[in-house]
Parts: sequence; structure tokens; C-alpha cells
Amino acid sequence: MGDGTALLLAGAAILTVYLIKWKTNPLNSIPTIGGSSLPFLSFVGAFNFMLNSKKLIQEGYRKYYGSVFKVPLLDQWVVIVSGPKMVDELRRRPDDELSFMEGVADSIQLKHTLNPDIEGDPYHVDIIKEKLTRSVPAILPDVIDELNLAVPQHIPAKGDEWLEVHVMSAMQQIIARASSRVFVGLPACRDQEYLDLSISFTIDVIKDRTVVKLFPEFLKPYVGKLSSNVSKTLHKAVPHLKPVIDARREMIEKHGDDWPDKPNDMLQWIVEASQTRDHSYEAIARRIMVVNFAAIHTSSNTVTHALYHLAEHPECLEPLREEIQAIISEEGWTKNGMGKMWKLDSFLRESQRYNGIGLTSLTRKAVKDVTLHDGTLIPAGSIVVAAADATHHDDSVYADADVFDPFRFSRMREAEGEGTKHQFVNTSVDYISFGHGKHACPGRFFAANELKSLLAFIILHYDLKLGGDGERPRNIYWGLNVIPAPQGKILFRKRDVPSTA
Repeated sequence: MGDGTALLLAGAAILTVYLIKWKTNPLNSIPTIGGSSLPFLSFVGAFNFMLNSKKLIQEGYRKYYGSVFKVPLLDQWVVIVSGPKMVDELRRRPDDELSFMEGVADSIQLKHTLNPDIEGDPYHVDIIKEKLTRSVPAILPDVIDELNLAVPQHIPAKGDEWLEVHVMSAMQQIIARASSRVFVGLPACRDQEYLDLSISFTIDVIKDRTVVKLFPEFLKPYVGKLSSNVSKTLHKAVPHLKPVIDARREMIEKHGDDWPDKPNDMLQWIVEASQTRDHSYEAIARRIMVVNFAAIHTSSNTVTHALYHLAEHPECLEPLREEIQAIISEEGWTKNGMGKMWKLDSFLRESQRYNGIGLTSLTRKAVKDVTLHDGTLIPAGSIVVAAADATHHDDSVYADADVFDPFRFSRMREAEGEGTKHQFVNTSVDYISFGHGKHACPGRFFAANELKSLLAFIILHYDLKLGGDGERPRNIYWGLNVIPAPQGKILFRKRDVPSTA
């Protein structure tokens, strides 16, 4: 038998094994949206989905409401559930069946882009849930202090002149600075090179993740090392944090657990928690950067969406100003005051409902074969998500769901017994931008107060409007991602405000 015949037979054998594996894959019994599930043709569907994801998920939601469907990505299938029963099942399933951490790790290829320790010991999540959330009343004045400096720096409108501002880049800088005040304290939070590294870290993770996911599993460790944008940025960040870490360690060695003016920030909590773990400068810097990744990216996108809506609906400015000014005069810039701003809270919640953090939520990975309540078999290794955007645009869930209604939720809260149910931070089977259940975004309580403070500050101190034809800059939908127009602009004009503001 010649070499050519041997190669042909080998190729035929490989193809046969592949076809048998495909034929027997339980995912084939799940309906496909966006193309064919046939071998190789699914790649065509994947490109179609990348470009038309919002429309295709809505199509699947309508066709298979209350059940499941699947969509193709370039490297895998994603199973999407819809309807309150399915969302609640996704929430209730234990992590030894449908794992939240494995889902996150897969979506950003965590062990190849960051470090296996982040997945194996995510102690920073416990710090966010416990210490950061409990500390919001104490640390909010620091956020306000930073906003007083950062907002005028990045929106430098003067006099009666209108100033055109690139919203996304300005909000990234402001959020990075206000968040860093709470994460690393002064003076690091005003170190521009460090702030730029914090912002670029998010882009680096996405770049490295995208490259790694193009390769088969056995090659990913090598590709991860070669595609090292994250490592380069982390290496550059360490010198900015090293002097601060050294100073904190020196105070711990000198005073123990407590001393006057002890820093109450994320870096301090991580330095303390790392004493019994890897406490190298790089390990601590990596944890800080991972927290930045979650905070800066999501919050800057959220406030950008909100500002686009605010400029599109200038009629909302006066009622919001009246509410904000009255409460600030009585409560000051406090957590208690932020909690009383129902209209502002509603504006943010409605903006997030309308746009979303992503098209899907409640990401899980099946760590074993799982059978859902409707009999659908989810094979081990599958990614399962909930259809967030389609749920939030369902007229049976929200009246006129495709209309941006800024005070939708403040009106709902006026009903008997509904005062807390429709707050920005609250989740339910019908409102899943932050996820739902025990794995809902742990940082949302800090983020909500930071975002409300920033939006309140801008509303009090600036007039704003859209330029050109007055049309809101359009979102970009790419795969499962929702991105506010990166180059979108708003016109700002400085206002004279009362001294209490």
C-alpha cells in the first residue's frame, strides 16, 4: 500500500471518528439558531452570529421560550435558556453541576490569560462581598472627593460654551480614578500611568482571551504564554504598587492588626489576606488588576449608556436635578442620600435594562452531564447562559419594553410593598443584568453608589445634549457583547450650582 493510500485511509478514519462524535453529541438534540449545526457549516453560523447576535437571540427566545436553544461561537456552542423557570433553575443548580467559576474561567480563559490561582482561590471575591460592601458608607466620601477633582479634569467645560467630549474615554478615566481611590488609595489613584495600565488591562485580557480561544485545549498553555499582553501590563503595574505594598507591610509589622488612620481599601485587605498565600508583589498586583477588570469595564460602559440616554432625553434633567438637590441638601453626599434618589436609581436601572451589560447572563459551565427539568440533556463541558437582553425586551415582562422609560422603576416602587424590589441592585428572574442568586455580581452595591454619585455630580454641574442630528450613538453588538458607541460624543456646558452641591 502506497503512502498516498495510507494517508487517504488515515484521513477517512479521522473524518469518520469526527462524524460519529458529532452524531452522538447530545447538543445535536438542542435546536440551533443562526445557521446549521452540521460539521464545518457551523463556522458559517458562527460568523453570522457574531454580526447579528442580538437579533438571533431574540429569534431563539421567541421560538423556544421556556426551553433552550444553542448558538455557535467560533470555538464552541453556547446553550441559551429562557423564561423564569429556566432562569431560576440555572440559579439553583449547584456548582458541582453547573459551575459559575468554571463558566467565568472559560469565558476569559482565566488560567491561560491571568493565572490558575485566580480560579483556584478567588479570595478577592469574598473581600468584595464582605469588606467592600460593608464599607460603602465609610468609603463613599473618598469617591466623592475624587469625583470633585476627576470630573472637571475630563469634562473641562467653562463658562457658557458647549464642549464636545468623547464619552467612553472620559468615563473610563473618571471611573478608573474614583475606583482606584477605593482600591489602592492616595497617591496611587492619581498616578496617570497606573490608571492607564488599569484601563488597558481590560483590553489586554480580551485580546489574549480571543487569541487563546482560537486554539485547541492542548495548545492553549503555550499560546497563553506567547500572547502575553496581560503579563506585560501586569509587569509594568508592579513598580507603581510596590512602594505602597511595602509601606502597608511595614505598618502591619509595626502595629499588628490595627493603628490610627489604617487604610480602609482593597489593597490593604488583599495585603492582609495574602499573608498566608502567595504574597509576591506580582500576585498582589494581579488581584488588584482583576478587581479593576471587573469594576472599570462594566461601570464605565454602564455610565456611558446612561449619559447617552440623558443627552437624548434632556427633559429628564430637571426632575432629576430637583430630586438630587433636595436630597443632597438634607443628607449630603452619603450612602443614605443615594438610597433616597429613586428617580436617579430608576434611570440607571432602566438604562441597564434597555442596553444590558451583555446579551446574556448567569454564565455556567456543566462539570457533568445535567438534565434540566424539561428533559434537555446538557453534556459536560457545555456553556449555559440565560437570555438577558431578550428577557428585558419582552413586552409580557415590561410594558413597551423597546421604549426607554427613565422613571419606569421609580413608579413601580411607589406601589404598596414594592419599595425595595425594583432598586438598581436588586435581581430577579426578570432582571438579570447582574446575574441572579448567590453568584450575582458581588460588587454591584459599591458600583451602584459610585455610578449614582458620578451621574448625580454630572447632572448637577453640567447641561448636556447630543450634537448633530440628535440621535443617540448606537450600541455595537458583537457576539455576546454589548458595547456603547466607543466614539460617541456629548456636548457639555458648565452650570452654576448651589454651594451645597
